[in-house]
This record gives sequence, structure tokens and C-alpha cells, in this order.
Amino acid sequence: MRNISLFIAMSLDGYIAQPNDDLSFLKIVEKEGEDYGYADFIANIDTIIIGRKTYDYVLREIGSSHYDNGQRDVYVITRTEKPKVGRTTFYTGDIRDLVKHLKSEKGKNIYCDGGAEVINELLKHNLVDKFIISVIPILLGNGTRLFKVGRPEQELEFVEAKTFETGLTQLHYRQKK
Repeated sequence: MRNISLFIAMSLDGYIAQPNDDLSFLKIVEKEGEDYGYADFIANIDTIIIGRKTYDYVLREIGSSHYDNGQRDVYVITRTEKPKVGRTTFYTGDIRDLVKHLKSEKGKNIYCDGGAEVINELLKHNLVDKFIISVIPILLGNGTRLFKVGRPEQELEFVEAKTFETGLTQLHYRQKK
């Protein structure tokens, strides 16, 4: 069965973005040649679920080739219907139905690339199987929280923790069965 994984960075105080969706704090752990396991992680992914605001940000900052590279199916969770572009589908339905459909198909794993609204909707319905959370050594004090209130309690099973020279600590958990 395909797993849904979260691979995301947050500040020590739990923010994934500063006010105005500013991600500049991530630069403090940038190091040439260090991808914090992202290449190995993405090699086992053939489907991405992403919120529209995060998708728009990545398109603006990195470019469309980051997602629309012909290697993966991308589902952008949005309220606005748009036609499919390449392997990118703009999905306006219930995220639970999408996940049920994706998990029933054969394939590699599924990556939820954010944002907070989509992540918390998945968490609300206990749909995230694996968590890889990179903690950036900074206290932001304000911004977009990774975990919002109003979710059910979920007990996780510890897999491993990795530390890096930059001060980044990466925590790996999986849904307790």
C-alpha cells in the first residue's frame, strides 16, 4: 500500500513560514552539497499533493519544472477549478476521496509538500503515514504554524533522528498502527 509522507522544515517554535509566507529563514541551513535526504526521499515518490498557495510560491520562486517535470503526478488542492496542465491536476473535491483513490492505485509513495491547510486537513482525517520534519535552529515567534489546533490526538512511533553540521535536526516518525 502506498504511504503519504510529509517532508517539511519548521522553526524550533513550530512555524513553516514567517508572516507574508516568507521562507527566508530556511537559508540559514543551506549548505552546498547538502539536501538533508531529499533526493533519496523523492526517488520513492511518484505523486505529490500540494496546496495552491504553496504551489504558486514554488512556481514563482523555483519555476514550473520543479513539479511539472513529467516524472510525477501533482494534485494541487484548490477551491478554483482549472484545467489539467501536463501531469498537474487542480483538485477541488474532498481530500479524503483523493487520498482513498490514490492509495488504491499501484505506484510509489505520495508526498504532501504543504501547505499548512492541506497538511492539517490530512492530519484531521489521520491520513499521513510518515513524518520527516526538519527543525531549523531559529525561533520565529510568528507566522504559519505547521500544526494547527482542532486536530485529533495522534500517537506516533519514533523511527530516527538525524543531526547535521548546520544545526538542523531531522525527526522521522510514522503513524502508530
